[in-house]
Amino acid sequence: MSTTTTPEHDHATADLIQFLEFPSISTDPAHNEDTANCADWLVTKLNGIGLQAEKHPTAGHPVVVARNEHKPGRPTVMIYGHYDVQPADPLDLWKTPPFEPRIEDGVLYARGSTDNKGQILAHIIGVQQAIAEDGELPVNLIFLIEGEEEIGSPNLKDFLEQHKDELKCDLVAVSDTGMVGKGKPTFTYGLRGIAALEVRLTGPSVDLHSGIYGGAVANPATALARLVATLHDADGKVAIDGFYDEVRPVEDWERKAWKKLPITDDELLKLTGSPELFGEKGYLALERCYARPTAEVNGIASGYQGEGSKTIIPSKAMVKLTFRLVPDQDPTHILQLAVAHLRKHLPPGVEMSFYLGHSGNPYVADPHSKAGEAAQRALRATFPGAEPALIREGGSIPIVQTFKDVLGVETLLLGLALPDCRAHSPNENFPLENFHAGSVLNRHLLKELAAGV
Repeated sequence: MSTTTTPEHDHATADLIQFLEFPSISTDPAHNEDTANCADWLVTKLNGIGLQAEKHPTAGHPVVVARNEHKPGRPTVMIYGHYDVQPADPLDLWKTPPFEPRIEDGVLYARGSTDNKGQILAHIIGVQQAIAEDGELPVNLIFLIEGEEEIGSPNLKDFLEQHKDELKCDLVAVSDTGMVGKGKPTFTYGLRGIAALEVRLTGPSVDLHSGIYGGAVANPATALARLVATLHDADGKVAIDGFYDEVRPVEDWERKAWKKLPITDDELLKLTGSPELFGEKGYLALERCYARPTAEVNGIASGYQGEGSKTIIPSKAMVKLTFRLVPDQDPTHILQLAVAHLRKHLPPGVEMSFYLGHSGNPYVADPHSKAGEAAQRALRATFPGAEPALIREGGSIPIVQTFKDVLGVETLLLGLALPDCRAHSPNENFPLENFHAGSVLNRHLLKELAAGV
């Protein structure tokens, strides 16, 4: 992978900086205008490189679709990405403002730089270069770039079904995943699914004086702590009855391949800043990340949070949970099991209510399929001398399984993010070397797929 800077690279970097300046935070209505403006910027960019692009309204944020002239006898490839980003909080942990991109030592820091603006723009730049040099692309191409991935793509399935004929394709390519290390091309053939759940406990109708009423009524914060503690055993295994019944075992070839990856336990400790690794016994840390399900507390709140003390029994307590799922777990079924478990273990003296969040199915494909082999050839050409790593990734891209369900196609996941990219965290970053490599990967990939998928 070349590190030489060219005027072409400088123009691409300037485009990326503009793209990143939009605070397109899909979960926050205060940024609806920013998100719409970001979609407009994409339409202008895509039209400007010679594609036909349109912004399509949905019940939420718009979807941007662009295509070249489709010709008979060529495979149709869809490239998917998203232009929405996570909230930037906590702002005080950013070295510089999250929507004022800065470059330091060849790394670009900004919210969305890795997830997913840098990665999807790399594909757009690759297409731009191919059209400028060759006059056309070797495949029929569709760009589908949405603005709601970070909130679970709630409107994209309906959009796919409504536009199924126009979006018909032979496969989908996505760069919204990671690499196992610097200069280590990575083909992700599986993703964990997700199911989100918010649990609220209510005790007294108002906060009470803990001295006057303490010992007479249940404390919702204490009850919630007891309830959350029932989700796992002492070794970190999920303690919900039936949770593991449908879990597909890790295959022997996968275990052997993952043991060879350059991600050691020490590296994981360094990346996470944790004092030690912890999790389900009988599995290596990477196996737990790639192919075992989890139950995680994402947020917990109750009572007084300010300076000093306030002697109360809080009226309410809340916990946000997500379950990362693996083949062949079904999100709806897992949520039913979780609700039944929480009801069974609810301490006395409080009432409980549930609010279902977003969900998505796990995904796994055959990395040795014809398209999978084409993707690996493209990775080898982009990163000469390096053999692609074959992994599953612990994160979730719910729409990937939806592409299979609605359009009947598989997805190639070709990530460009390094393990320390800090996606969803302060100081998110993307090496410009990887950004430019992404445009090269795009061109190799489309040529390989043009040969037949």
